[in-house]
Amino acid sequence: MFNSFTALAEQQLSGQMLAESEALALLSSPDEDLMDILAAASRIRRRHFGNTVKVNYLVNLKSGLCPEDCTYCSQRLGSAAEILKYTWLRPDEAATQAAAGITGGASRVCLVASGKGPTDRDVSRVTDIVDRLKSDHPGVEVCACLGILKQGQAQRLKEAGVDAYNHNVNTSESHYAEICSTHSYEERVGTVEQSKAAGLSPCSGLIVGMGESAEQLVEAVFALRDLGSESIPINFLMPFDGTPLEGTWDLTPQDCLRILAMVRFACPDKEIRIAAGREMHLRSLQPLALHVANSLFLGDYLTSEGQDAEADLAMIADSGFVILGAGDTGPGSSSKVSIRRRGAGTDAAANA
Repeated sequence: MFNSFTALAEQQLSGQMLAESEALALLSSPDEDLMDILAAASRIRRRHFGNTVKVNYLVNLKSGLCPEDCTYCSQRLGSAAEILKYTWLRPDEAATQAAAGITGGASRVCLVASGKGPTDRDVSRVTDIVDRLKSDHPGVEVCACLGILKQGQAQRLKEAGVDAYNHNVNTSESHYAEICSTHSYEERVGTVEQSKAAGLSPCSGLIVGMGESAEQLVEAVFALRDLGSESIPINFLMPFDGTPLEGTWDLTPQDCLRILAMVRFACPDKEIRIAAGREMHLRSLQPLALHVANSLFLGDYLTSEGQDAEADLAMIADSGFVILGAGDTGPGSSSKVSIRRRGAGTDAAANA
């Protein structure tokens, strides 16, 4: 066992692999150790990514109407969540949505469609969108997230200019049957392997806070390490009303930071992305997460609204980081002082 979190960081920086006992020790550490853990994890993050934050932007190409029964998902079969439901966006609509994120600083656009997996016609729809995006924005990375792939589909996406493929394992193999019955953990792993074989950068991550144990969380993270996932989104369960996990609130902001730090120690040189649910679970501690993670989604998610994009960009700058590919714009703010017109000396209620 390590003597200090600083020593553990030194082990990872020297090329040693995090052991299960060490990962569990990070997750079970008391709150008074949290700042030491974050400082140690930040050393690893800065060694590999400096002071940059990669900005990603989601475009939900097809919302709801999914035949799968994943318990966490607002788009699942039988969901009563009052989300937007629509079939495929036209290529020009998708490109317009993506352009908004690119203008905001995103260097990667994630094209997502609900469902178990795409038909060959669906793949053609996506390749048309990719062609439009690459024509309008030659430098942008495109990540597709279309579900479980059939033979040859990953290669078609690669040939069309897709750079990465996202398919999250979501949780550990030992916990998977508790969250989904309409497809298997092995099918998810198979899609990650297929995308790798086609030359696509594998993007695979987790949803935490679904009732998994600490041991199962470590199992899932180590599986991602073994899979060679190059980009690891960490989603924090959003317990939508109308889903089986409605009302599930198992995470504190401190838990979320410990989980992110454990993933950084386990996968030192991988892109770690704070993803859906960060606003409601990390809350005011979001800026601390940037000292561990080096990537985030800008703005809204698939079926839920995120923090205002301007607030995201301000959080990055105020935390001393720069957007990858954008350079350092220096200190300063366009915000104006808000003159108080409520509370003492007025007839308006106080801000309390």
